[in-house]
Amino acid sequence: MHTVDIGQPYPLGATVDEHGTNFAIAVGREVEAVELCLVDAAGEETRIPVTERHDTTWHVHVAEVGPGQRYGYRVHGPWEPARGLWHNPHKILADPYARAFTGEYAWGQEHHSYRFDDPEAMDTRDSLATSMLGVVVDDAFDWGDDASPATAMTDTIIYETHVKGMTATHPDVPAELRGTYAGLAHPSVVRHLTDLGVTAVELMPVHQFVHDATLQEKGLSNYWGYNTLGYLAPHAAYASTDEVGGQVREFKQMVKDLHAAGLEVIIDVVYNHTAEGNDKGPMLSMRGLDNAGYYHLVEGDERHYMDYTGTGNSVDLSSPKALQLVMDSLRYWVTEMHVDGFRFDLATTLTRVEGEQGPDMLSSFFDVVRQDPVMRTVKLIAEPWDVGWGGYQVGNFPGIWSEWNGMYRDTVRDFWRGEPGTLGEFATRLTGSADLYEGDGRSPGASVNFVTAHDGFTLHDLVSYNEKQNHANGEDNNDGDSHNRSWNHGAEGETDDPEVLTLRARQTRNFLATLLVSQGVPMISHGDELGRTQRGNNNVYCQDNELAWMDWDAADDALVEFTRDMVALRRDHAVFRRRQHFDGRPAARDVDAPLPDIVWLEPDATAKTEDDWGAEARSIAFYLNGHDLPRRDEEEEPYLDFYVLMNAWWEPVLYTLPGPFFPEEWEIMVDTSSHVAPHGTRPHVHAGEILEVPARSTMILRQVPRG
Repeated sequence: MHTVDIGQPYPLGATVDEHGTNFAIAVGREVEAVELCLVDAAGEETRIPVTERHDTTWHVHVAEVGPGQRYGYRVHGPWEPARGLWHNPHKILADPYARAFTGEYAWGQEHHSYRFDDPEAMDTRDSLATSMLGVVVDDAFDWGDDASPATAMTDTIIYETHVKGMTATHPDVPAELRGTYAGLAHPSVVRHLTDLGVTAVELMPVHQFVHDATLQEKGLSNYWGYNTLGYLAPHAAYASTDEVGGQVREFKQMVKDLHAAGLEVIIDVVYNHTAEGNDKGPMLSMRGLDNAGYYHLVEGDERHYMDYTGTGNSVDLSSPKALQLVMDSLRYWVTEMHVDGFRFDLATTLTRVEGEQGPDMLSSFFDVVRQDPVMRTVKLIAEPWDVGWGGYQVGNFPGIWSEWNGMYRDTVRDFWRGEPGTLGEFATRLTGSADLYEGDGRSPGASVNFVTAHDGFTLHDLVSYNEKQNHANGEDNNDGDSHNRSWNHGAEGETDDPEVLTLRARQTRNFLATLLVSQGVPMISHGDELGRTQRGNNNVYCQDNELAWMDWDAADDALVEFTRDMVALRRDHAVFRRRQHFDGRPAARDVDAPLPDIVWLEPDATAKTEDDWGAEARSIAFYLNGHDLPRRDEEEEPYLDFYVLMNAWWEPVLYTLPGPFFPEEWEIMVDTSSHVAPHGTRPHVHAGEILEVPARSTMILRQVPRG
């Protein structure tokens, strides 16, 4: 027998104290009874009636229950799916506030095809041994002197990666640590990241997720993890430890180790939907607790789910209960897990208001985040779209937010494959997308620039395939985006043709060079620096295998070196990391050289006019004034100007180097037709000379200081 007391309604979840554990769960107003289910290691269940309630929160304190205890809930109330009420005590439910989970769902037909006329037939055959249960955890951890690197947004270089995929085949990571939080923090992996020069890792979903029954029936799994069950729990399968609840401590140690190396940790969060799916999906947690309190429902004779996400359901942040869960989760990951920021998947869904036809960019979620003293201190990055009406909201998120800039990705891809009419927009994207962000006072740091990401082709495949090759996903190649703005350069897929391979390598360097000299925040997709391929699959969400994992043995060492050099160039020169948008006004420098902060130049060294941005123009050159920009440290060479030339034309273009007022002498830092010139042997060129910019290449020139 357990000794119970009334407990406290807050905090929600399972909270350990010196006498036992307090359990608090928020449910719908129509709920009639709640049972706390404690499950022992043998799978035996003890049900404890929860009799105390405060508003819609039911709570109980159980003595002598501590860390490692498995638990769930059974909720009694109306079973009326047509009205959106799904209360069924025959189903054990997961606590949305659980800070760890154990077990695994073993899907059967009863889990995803409900008989609405007979609730006892639904999930009554599920075994506690084949369900997922919350775990009581102790938050104690020795953080020592851990502190966030707190890198300024404009100085940030993001490396998007997957906990398992990053280390699953890494030769230096012990086998038992591969694919885990501990593996990601292994010294060899950390050394690769720090040598590369990135400042932050952005981890694909690490909230506890579950695999889809339909994928498992095909022998596949939800590898990416955009199928969340618990918003406060690190995914258990990424832990190397067998200790129940040990994933929490291992995640914290990973963060501590990455911080010690100067790396921030940003996590990809999926607050827009859950693993419960549509009306025929499994009832795991929130659906059985308070369906209408957590999800967008369509009013009518039958209340079904509004789907803004393409996954079957959408979390309703206009509901106080759902908003509280999300905010409590965010604060927990900052204060308790020490993460440095968040990338919000399908973030437009978080703005959806009940009854609105489109997103509300003044929604309460934004107000709450802005006013929260914890959230104001971390990086907030939106994926600014969903699949609902008006869902594409690039440029429309409020002041403290940064955004994945899909317009940057599309324009850069189009420019380098030679699409006509792209030059003007290409220039806008290179310079921080002021058209999207400057109007509401946001800096270039609001634009998270990327050419590739987890969703889509790798950089290698972007230059190797015209068409997606997603046959392994079991959907007849119908899944994934069919309009990739890619170019195979003369052969589809892998080839031995030396001309094709040479051009592909050059274009790969062009993409990386463009990304790293653009104003804004560059994001590198994991493995692009290695030449990683997914063999043309642009949607490996279900491929937990070598197709999606990083292949360290096949690394392109020259490409790694090029990426490292480009990152260093950006890091060492603030001219590529402006905190304010260009204004076209002269910088305060020598009075005999009143040049503006940026100058667009024609091949004959004259300034561009409006007529020079025509549809057929496929090369561009711009001067960047390095004066009056803050030095990163005393070792950085101060006040150096740059001249960047990019030629997407299929023939060389001759550029005359500008004369009076511009620097007299330049050194060629980067030439993507060959590589970065070796240190100490960089060619020098002078004002008035004619410089040949090879076909489909980038050249970056740095001022040689006088004297």
